[in-house]
Amino acid sequence: MGRKSNSRYGFKPEANKRRAVPKQPEFIFQFKITRIDWRRVTGLVTLVAFLAGIGSGYVLWGQGATDPGPQSSETAAATNQDEHAEHIALSEQVNPPEGYALPTEFGDVGPKLLEVGAIDRDAFVQLYQQANRPLTEAQLAILDRDSDSQIVLNRQNAYFLLNFFWALGLSNQNPILTEGPMMQGGEEQIGRFASTGGWTLATRPLGELYASIPIVPLTMVQQRRLEEVASQVYRPCCNNPTHFPDCNHGMAMLGLLELMASQGASKEEMVDAAKYANAFWYPNQYVELAQYFQSAQDRNFAEIDGQELVSRTYSSSSGFTAVHEWLADNNLLPSTSGGGSGCGV
Repeated sequence: MGRKSNSRYGFKPEANKRRAVPKQPEFIFQFKITRIDWRRVTGLVTLVAFLAGIGSGYVLWGQGATDPGPQSSETAAATNQDEHAEHIALSEQVNPPEGYALPTEFGDVGPKLLEVGAIDRDAFVQLYQQANRPLTEAQLAILDRDSDSQIVLNRQNAYFLLNFFWALGLSNQNPILTEGPMMQGGEEQIGRFASTGGWTLATRPLGELYASIPIVPLTMVQQRRLEEVASQVYRPCCNNPTHFPDCNHGMAMLGLLELMASQGASKEEMVDAAKYANAFWYPNQYVELAQYFQSAQDRNFAEIDGQELVSRTYSSSSGFTAVHEWLADNNLLPSTSGGGSGCGV
């Protein structure tokens, strides 16, 4: 079977001639009573037996090559279980089940957002009911009254906090909005961004609401710290830092960092909060980033410095794309489980 053949089964006519049936003794012909050539019959029988042997061997070989057997199925199942367990472990690094606690309280931000019309309470509550994720009593309390509760980011409140801080970032009076890149097209163009024109849960028009109310005023020192951090915190949906909050995630991050700065948070605390806020708002992308650091640098998610992770190198759209391509090239892309949200309410 290893030699080249001129026929389908590897049988070579010239080889058959070399194996021709030996000449029969003369006495055989004394009993010949018909015109049958017994040498040809013997050769034909030999040929049929030869081909049958090859055919049966071919069938058996084919069956052995294609039948994975029970052991292969068990191996595949074990591999899938291992991959699933690894994904769960990565997901719990990125989104800790216990959440991530910030050194910051909600204070009176919720009532102020309702008071100034940055949030239409009825529309806000209805949004979550329609999404089959109704607000909890604790979340309603954050909207309705002063709260000394420490802010804890987790999977259950990530969507609520995204919109809550979006409203704060959009309406709070701050030079980042009035003097920064958002004003590059002038005041008449301010509504063209996803973070501005996309906010539909207010009771006031955008022109009256945008950067108009000092909900969380900052000292000069706090403002400088805010601007330093905001210029260094990126998000995977674009290549703009928080200093240019043109989408809902960027505007929400600005609101979160403003509140933290107003309560005296350090730069390190702010970038660590940004790390985990991004992780809860972009869970799939951050699981891939965790996979990269684990595979390429043998570091788990908790060990990664916040400033490093939220930098343009990893958390911008181009930075994340480079990581994604590296994982794909090395067959290391983790499975995704959904989650996160788009750039609308």
